Amino acid sequence: MSTIGYDSWAVDLAEVGPVYPFQGYEILMVALGVIFWIGWHRAQFVRESQHLEKAKRMGDTEKINALLEKY
Repeated sequence: MSTIGYDSWAVDLAEVGPVYPFQGYEILMVALGVIFWIGWHRAQFVRESQHLEKAKRMGDTEKINALLEKY
C-alpha cells in the first residue's frame, strides 16, 4: 500500500511531482489540524476553569478571613 500515489520508484524523477504522503488531502488535513487545535484549547480552558473554581471553594472562608485580618 502506497500513501504517496506511486507503486514503483522506477520512474523518471524529473516527471515526479510531490512525494509526500496523502497527496491531495492537504486542505482537509489543515482543516482537521485547526479544528483539533481550537478544540484542544477549548477543552483545556474548560478544565482549568473547573479546577480554579474548585480551588476557590476550598477551605473555610471564615478562617481565611480571620487569618487575613490578623496580618
